[in-house]
Amino acid sequence: MAALAGQDGAMSERLNAAIAAIDAANAKDPGAVDGRPEALLYGERMSAEQARLYPAASEPLQIACRGQHIERWLLPRADFPAGRDGYLAWRAEQGARHAARVAGIMSAAGYGGAEVARASRMLRKDGIKRDAEVQALEDVACFTFLRHYFLPFAAGRDPGEVLRIVRRTARKMSARARSAALETFDLPPEMAEAFASQMP
Repeated sequence: MAALAGQDGAMSERLNAAIAAIDAANAKDPGAVDGRPEALLYGERMSAEQARLYPAASEPLQIACRGQHIERWLLPRADFPAGRDGYLAWRAEQGARHAARVAGIMSAAGYGGAEVARASRMLRKDGIKRDAEVQALEDVACFTFLRHYFLPFAAGRDPGEVLRIVRRTARKMSARARSAALETFDLPPEMAEAFASQMP
């Protein structure tokens, strides 16, 4: 996998502009969590996890993390068939829409074609497990799920189904992120084993 590109930690003017534009778009989400627009809160949580996991992230990766679910509510899951095939089709379409929306924002903020293409590739998840930055975005998304959304998701669900989701999440992550998850989260033994079993 290619090495992650680094940056000096200071937000550039164009990075500030791109993040602000993403937040402005997500602030229009009609859904709310803790009294705040759901997509806006999700983007902030993604950025926080990125800063913890990948503090030297390139600007395209930082932007992709913030824009992972930009305007997600505009394409409801209910517009696609029930079942896993429908879910995967919906997720692929969301990725394409997110990539296109963020590309427009980055271009308006002054980013060049190569940087826009990098962020678009990440948001479409092209090259996951092969491209370090695409994998980093997936790691950040998995950490955000585990920290903020896993317990509400698991409540009332069949334990076997929850364990399958945990195993699927572990498979999506890099070895580095799986190791960090075992150190970070107080997982029940069978779920910790699901992560440990994926270690090389």
